[in-house]
Parts: sequence; structure tokens; C-alpha cells
Amino acid sequence: MRNVRALISYDGSKFFGWQRQEGFYSVQQAMEEALAALTGQTVVVHGSSRTDSGVHALGQVAHFRVDTRITDERLRHALNFHLSEGVAIRRLETAPEDFHARFSALGKRYMYAVRTTRFRSPFGPTLAHWVPQPLNLQAMREAASVLRGRHDFGAFATSGSPRSSNVRTLRSLHFIARHERLALVVEGDGFLYNMVRTIAGTLIEVGKGSLAPADMARILASRDRSEAGPTAPPGGLYLVSVRYPERIFRGRDRAGRGAPGVFAH
Repeated sequence: MRNVRALISYDGSKFFGWQRQEGFYSVQQAMEEALAALTGQTVVVHGSSRTDSGVHALGQVAHFRVDTRITDERLRHALNFHLSEGVAIRRLETAPEDFHARFSALGKRYMYAVRTTRFRSPFGPTLAHWVPQPLNLQAMREAASVLRGRHDFGAFATSGSPRSSNVRTLRSLHFIARHERLALVVEGDGFLYNMVRTIAGTLIEVGKGSLAPADMARILASRDRSEAGPTAPPGGLYLVSVRYPERIFRGRDRAGRGAPGVFAH
């Protein structure tokens, strides 16, 4: 019996969130069913974040305890074979006995993706939020600067998971802008229910001109959800990475024929 951790990516549009729930197919269920098919064991997989229905992950971290002599590399390949479409294990390694994907985490990084094309994308709303008008990026940056640091973010959280406090620390919050594409990248020690999507929705309202940059300080101080903008749709949200005290998944990802990638002769 050993403790194993995995780095997982998934297309959230194919699942009803991370957490297992009766009658709805989740990423956790897909992982546990793959482990059952491979090992014949009932294994509980613990994720670092309970992403909602439609929310994607580039770097979800999970751990589970399994009784097997299969090596880490063979276990990763075998589980990927058994996993359903839309989810893949990128890295896998045996972890220290006390490692917990959620409780050992120091922080998470999320990205919210927006397209500002004139017409709706042919790929639909599942990969990015469509805003059919230009956004004032400078105004959005000015408004976002108010949110950095440690604050009560009650104005940006909807009712959901129980919590003892609405105080969180945003270590960084910045934008990546390209032609007709915009990404909000935010990193913090933790996030309230729908917090990132509500911050994104509020900043988009600033970009549209419906809210002024100066309104952000008032909204934050109010601690009142009704003062903030709408909760942006889930399709634009990605869990990018999870931070831990130690570096996990050390070294390059190597396979039987060397490290993946493109090379020239």
C-alpha cells in the first residue's frame, strides 16, 4: 500500500465537476473507475480543488492510496488507458505518506479565458467566455490592482461550501492580452466558492464601461455579493497549477523513447 500523487488535466465540459455525485459523471468518478478496472480495488481519489461543472484543469493534483507493485511509470500508462475521454494523467509518482493533495497545498493558480471576437467562436462557449465587444484593458488593470493582497472577499463569493472566514490572500493578479483574446491569471492561498469567476465577471463589467475602476474598492469593502458583477460562465475557468511546500513531480517527463517534444535533426 502506497500513497500516490498525480498531475491531471481535463476538459470540464465533459464532466459535472471534480467531485463524485450520484447520477452525474465527475472527474473523481472517472479516476476511481479507472483504478478499479486496473487493480480491482475500491480507491478514493482526493483532489486539490473541487472544480465545478464545466471548469477545466491544466494542473489538478490528486492523491490516492493503492496496493500495487506496478511502477509509477507503468501505473500512469495503465491508468491513462482506462480513463475516459476528456481526462489524462500527465505525471504520477509515489508520494510521502503524509502528502495530501488538498491539505498540503499552499495555494492555487487559476486562469479565466475571454474571447472578444465580433462573432461567436465555432468552438462554442466551453473553452472560453465570449464577449462580443472590445474591453478597456487599462481600466480592468486599474480595478484589479485593488484586489491584490489580503482582504475579505465576501463580495465575490456566492453561497456554497461552508467556510469560517471570507479572508483570502491574492498573491498576484494580472492579464495576458493578445489579439481578440484575454486571460486573467490569479494566484492565491485559497479561493471562495465562485470567487475567481465573480472577480472575472466584475472586471469584464469594468472593461465594458458598466463599472468604473474606482467602483472596485467600494465593492470589495462592502462584502456584499449583490454589489459585484455577474459570475462569469464556467467554460472560461482553468485550474492552472497548485503550489506545495516542496517541489513535486521532479525532473523531466521521460518515456521509453526519451522526453516528449519536437526536435530538429
